[in-house]
Amino acid sequence: MDALAGLLDGPRARGAFMIRACFEPPWAVRVEDRAPLTVMLMARGDAWITPDGDGEQVRLRPGDLAIARGPAPYTCGDTPGTAPQALILPGGECRYPDGSALNGSMDLGVRTWGDRPDAPTVMLIGTYLMQGEISGRLLDALPPLLTLPAQVWQCPLTPLLMEEVVRDEPGQEVVLDRLLDLLVISALRAWFSRPDAAAPAWYRALGDPVVGRALRLIQDDPAHPWTVSTLAAKAGVSRAALARRFTELVGEPPMAYLTAWRLALAADRLRDTEDTLAAIARRVGYGSAFALSSAFKRVYGVSPQEHRARAA
Repeated sequence: MDALAGLLDGPRARGAFMIRACFEPPWAVRVEDRAPLTVMLMARGDAWITPDGDGEQVRLRPGDLAIARGPAPYTCGDTPGTAPQALILPGGECRYPDGSALNGSMDLGVRTWGDRPDAPTVMLIGTYLMQGEISGRLLDALPPLLTLPAQVWQCPLTPLLMEEVVRDEPGQEVVLDRLLDLLVISALRAWFSRPDAAAPAWYRALGDPVVGRALRLIQDDPAHPWTVSTLAAKAGVSRAALARRFTELVGEPPMAYLTAWRLALAADRLRDTEDTLAAIARRVGYGSAFALSSAFKRVYGVSPQEHRARAA
C-alpha cells in the first residue's frame, strides 16, 4: 500500500447527508452540524465560506470545491456580510436562526433545498455524519478548510452528481454514498499532489530513505511482530539512529506509530466487517482479543464492541 492509498482508504459514507442547495441572493446559511467532513461543490453561481474565528474567508466560483473539516462552525452565503437565514444542526436538522423549526418550508423536492430549483446559485453538498466514516489520520492531515479551484482541478463527477442527487430510486443512498467517497478521494489526491501541499509529517517522512522504509514496512505488514531493532535492521541503520530520526520526522517514536496504525486498522475493520474481535486482533498484530480490547479502550476511550455498535 502506498502512502496516498493508505491515507485515502478511510472514506466510507453510510447514509450521508447529500443535497442540492439552490439559492436566490441575498442568502446565507449557518452550519453548526459538527460533521467530521463536508464537501461543497459549486455547480452554478458564487458563494463565500466564512469560518468562525481567525479562519480565512474563501470565495467559490463555478467548478470550485471546498472541504470543511469539523467540528468548527462556518457560514456560507452570497457575500461574507449577509445575515444567515437558516441554521444547519447535527443530523441535517434545519432551523431558523432564532431556533424555531423550518418545518420543510425550504424543501424543493428530492434532496433539493433552498429558494427555488432554478435559482442562480446551486451548490452540491455532501456531509459525512459520523466520525468513524473518515479515518482519524485523514482528518488530522487536513486543514479546517481547503479549496480546489476549477482551474487547477476539473471535477468529472459534477454532471453525474447533479443527475444522481435528485433521483429517487431503490438503492439511491448507496449510489450517492459511493459517489461522495469517490469525490473526496479524487479531490484529496489532487490537493496532496500540489507542490505547496501541507502534508502531515508522517506523509513527508515517507520520502526519507531510512524512515520511509520503516513506515512502509509497518503499513504493509502491521501484524508482523515489529520492534525498533527489526525495523532498524531492515532499514540498514542502528536502533538508536532509527528511533532518533523516526521521532524527528514523524513526530512520535516508531512503536507509538505502530500502535496507532494497528488500532486505526482495527477501528476500520470493526466498522466495515463482521469479523470477530479475535480475528481482527490477529490481523492487526495483537496476540489476543483481550490485548486488542485493552489497547483500543485506552486510546479511543470506548471498547471495541461500543465502537462497532456506534458505527452500526
